[in-house]
Amino acid sequence: MNNVIVIGAGPAGLMAAATAARAGAQVTLMERNEKLALKLRITGKGRCNITNNTTALEQLIANVPMNGRFLFSAFSRWMPADTIELLEQLGVSCKVERGGRVFPASDNAHDVADALVKYARDSGVKFVHERVTSLEQLRITNCELRIIVATGGMSYPKTGSTGDGYALAQQAGHTIVTPKPSLVPLECHEGFCSRLSGLALRNTGLQVWDNHHCRSIYEDQGELLFTHFGVSGPMALSASSHMREMQPDRYQLWLDLKPGLSHEKLDTRILRDFAEQPNKNFINALNALLPKSLVPVIVQHSGIAPGTKVNQVTREQRGVLVNLLKQFTLTVTAFRPLDEAIITSGGVNVTEIHPGTMQSKLNPNLYFAGEVIDVDAYTGGYNLQIAFATGVLAGENVIRNS
Repeated sequence: MNNVIVIGAGPAGLMAAATAARAGAQVTLMERNEKLALKLRITGKGRCNITNNTTALEQLIANVPMNGRFLFSAFSRWMPADTIELLEQLGVSCKVERGGRVFPASDNAHDVADALVKYARDSGVKFVHERVTSLEQLRITNCELRIIVATGGMSYPKTGSTGDGYALAQQAGHTIVTPKPSLVPLECHEGFCSRLSGLALRNTGLQVWDNHHCRSIYEDQGELLFTHFGVSGPMALSASSHMREMQPDRYQLWLDLKPGLSHEKLDTRILRDFAEQPNKNFINALNALLPKSLVPVIVQHSGIAPGTKVNQVTREQRGVLVNLLKQFTLTVTAFRPLDEAIITSGGVNVTEIHPGTMQSKLNPNLYFAGEVIDVDAYTGGYNLQIAFATGVLAGENVIRNS
């Protein structure tokens, strides 16, 4: 009987364990938490963005900025359609939303987690609630024992992701690429962010400008949330994964507050609003155009005195206002701490792992799956797809190579 131990009961670990068990292995899955798949249960604000419904392998790889080519074999073996098909078979109906994001039809991450746990149990996986801190603890030198490390990274440490897998890998001689936050909120220099805390801009254009290289590195349109420290929300998280070398004042966020209007059409809209009540003070004339809490900030940055009657606002002043609304600038100073990140960038160096099997190049008894590896993707379901695909690949090959 092939003996396999999987460390970590997240999506990668559950998929690896179930796959190995269905291939005939005797599998024990060791998890430090009493609650299984704890991080999965809170992902996507409790909705769980399972995967992305792209059918193109190259598009999957293109959405993994860190070591995407390493995942060629894993993605080739397990595509998003495979993830969706499995969950449908397990009773979890799926739906597709904007950008190809796939969610459970119930909008409940627990349904996904419970289905995967049941899948592993039904496959014959034995669960043990114990924290693994040493490979010697598992007798890795036993040639009949294979180990798959799927402990995740260091984001959301309250769920048990505290970097245990990095220590285990180092015990086997592996190099760890320094963990950094990815898909993380951004701290901004502008003090008005705290005054706007809680304001969600639902349909805003975003461009990330790199001052060091004088070029745009990312563009998007969607939701942005102001916080007491800066910005969060889907667009901010996605933008963060493009900022690979964070330095104060290197990156700016250019917000287009009216992406549906050109400069000319926006000017026409403002003129129409002003014409309806020509004797209104400027400070009170933008409420139909902007969220109420944002108006004082825009007025201050426009340079137009708040008490100016709108029929006295000049064409040049309107031009400044239009440019401000089309390129409202925030200066990024830092990432938020790693424990606030959705995922971790960094981990076990991919040059030390066989990409076609997830087997360690340093120890043939050792395999890796999921976020513990130095791969991370943009938002949109790609990171969970990495977990599923590498888990399946490790689970299959841990038997084939035994």
